[in-house]
Amino acid sequence: MESPDFDLVVAGAGGGLVAALRAAELGSNVLVVDADEHFQRGNNTSMCTAMIPAAGTRWQHAAGVVDSPEQFLGDIDRKTGGTADRRVAAALARAGAPLVTWLADSQALDLELVTDFRYPGHTTDRCHTIAGRHGSRLLRHLLDRANAHPRIEVIAPMSLREVHTTEGHISGVEIATPDGRSERVTAPAVLLATNGFGADRALVRQWIPEIADAHYHGGGHSRGDALRIGRGLGADTGFLDAYQGHAALSSRSQTLIGWATVVHGGIIVNRDGRRFAPESTGYSEFAAILAAQPGGTGWIVIDEHIEQLCSAFDDFRAVADSGSLVRADSAGELAEKLAVPADALADELAAAHRSAAGREADRQGRTDERHALTSPYIGIAITPALFHTQGGLVVDDHARVLAGGSPIPGLYASGGAAIGISGHGASGYLAGNGLIAALGLAYLAAEHVTSPVPA
Repeated sequence: MESPDFDLVVAGAGGGLVAALRAAELGSNVLVVDADEHFQRGNNTSMCTAMIPAAGTRWQHAAGVVDSPEQFLGDIDRKTGGTADRRVAAALARAGAPLVTWLADSQALDLELVTDFRYPGHTTDRCHTIAGRHGSRLLRHLLDRANAHPRIEVIAPMSLREVHTTEGHISGVEIATPDGRSERVTAPAVLLATNGFGADRALVRQWIPEIADAHYHGGGHSRGDALRIGRGLGADTGFLDAYQGHAALSSRSQTLIGWATVVHGGIIVNRDGRRFAPESTGYSEFAAILAAQPGGTGWIVIDEHIEQLCSAFDDFRAVADSGSLVRADSAGELAEKLAVPADALADELAAAHRSAAGREADRQGRTDERHALTSPYIGIAITPALFHTQGGLVVDDHARVLAGGSPIPGLYASGGAAIGISGHGASGYLAGNGLIAALGLAYLAAEHVTSPVPA
């Protein structure tokens, strides 16, 4: 039998690079294609905050943090109300520690444990990140490693058009350049890592109408390619109503401000100068809440102490450099600059300070421990956004795509191309769910491609 051109084809040079690196390390020849010429700054991995949730790691042990995959899975269950795919959630909860260890030891990624704040829903410190806390740095590192590996070939722009089968098994793919020139490549395994369908407005309106009119802040090539290809092969789909929203996107710079502003003690007010929901709610579900406010916009209000804490994020510094931070020495001056009623904003800031200091119950039911805001204040205009979809092809605990509940031999999916672990809607999203699904499922796929286990 003639040898295939490659052992694995990966469509998507984001989290899919993890699969390429792991499979190549284990002896496979890998082709990576990406439809976006500018994927290094335009895919969802490059736009994230590089937070990888992992339980039971050496970084946690060194920091005295007690955690386990079971505890992580429990947090997923609570956040999703038990609606997440249990098999995939358990697999990713287990895979987190081996993944980050491999990234550090084999791929020389300098990771650190985030202990200065904790996102809503995580019961312990388990998010691992890099300096700058930005996905572009993570992606650049992975791409540099892939480009240097003799068993990996990366081509962009090049899109995956079709996946071919022979007697039910993956046998190759058709890839094409933007001008339509196509080529057939033989391979026994394909990983669909093309993200979800957030850039296709019609699909978003069909499956997630509540966020369809919000700004889309994700990769422009996330158009549902994996759904099209998978369905053509009879694949199952699920959780198509699931998504990650975000309520902390700068209206001025269209850059992520970051929910750390809120976790540290910031409050969110609408154009009437009033708070309208507990900010301890997750940033994903808060997007739809913000969208329902008058004008569909609002402001995050912080102070200089929180500004200093959030300067660890590249994104926050970019927002500051864009001139998006409105500074004021008093509540009245801030209200004037934000064009909101002064009495209302002053009242909300005073009440929020009292509740943060433990002197009265919070008006919106917020119960987290947080810094009490003090003048001078900083206001940042925000707009709700859709970041990426969280539903897709149904996969198992090896990232194999299923059709009628059984694996399609040789076909895998990861990240937004696959079902995630956020249940339905936006409220089940835990910080890092998208990245652990992108990197973790890619890692599991590579492991299975190189050392397959029985179905």
